[in-house]
Amino acid sequence: MDTVSAQPGNPYAAAAVPATRFDIYVFIHKALREFMHHTVAAVGAMDVADAGERAEVCDQVELLLATLRGHVQHENDFIHTAIEARRPGGAADTTEDHVGHLEAIANLEDEAHALRSAAPGQRAALALRLYRHLAVFVGENLLHMQVEETHNNAALWALYRDDELLELHERLMATIPPQEMALVLRWMAMALSVPELAILFAELRAKAPPQAVEALLGVVREPVPAPRWARLAMAIGRQP
Repeated sequence: MDTVSAQPGNPYAAAAVPATRFDIYVFIHKALREFMHHTVAAVGAMDVADAGERAEVCDQVELLLATLRGHVQHENDFIHTAIEARRPGGAADTTEDHVGHLEAIANLEDEAHALRSAAPGQRAALALRLYRHLAVFVGENLLHMQVEETHNNAALWALYRDDELLELHERLMATIPPQEMALVLRWMAMALSVPELAILFAELRAKAPPQAVEALLGVVREPVPAPRWARLAMAIGRQP
């Protein structure tokens, strides 16, 4: 156990539950962390005088925010609902966080829109404002995700069997449109380990048509370096 988790009273301490339980958060949270980190870095490195780069970065910010809004909705509709069904009030803290996150997302969207259409003399200041506010938002999300992965997972594991959690996860996944799935998978390709990606594609192969799986493999292959792709191809039984 690390020194932070071991501190008495630490609200982010790891739950004392076997690691073999099904973790509904782990893959999507890894992808979202990667997406958030990459986007903050892109805003910080942006040349605001370059119209193409400014538009591209604003597009990425808005896409991240739309993805996070959808993620909040998925968690509210499925995970929080599941916890509350068997432990009323059990998801109250993270539900309250989500209200603040949606407000912050709306504010950040306004800032990105303002930067996109700003006059030359305003761009640098607006870009720095967006960078700082987005960084704070990401920092808050990182702590929020840790609470979900410890406290909410502990509640789910206490209240549900793994087969029930898998069924919950499948119902959630069935609501995600293909375009959103492809976007999330692109960030999973960079955020998950090769063994985790192999597990993910084994699950996809069991449920999706072969042509859909091939299309998703193409999404994964594009952003990853050749050595990583070769390891993944070997893990899933394909020629690199």
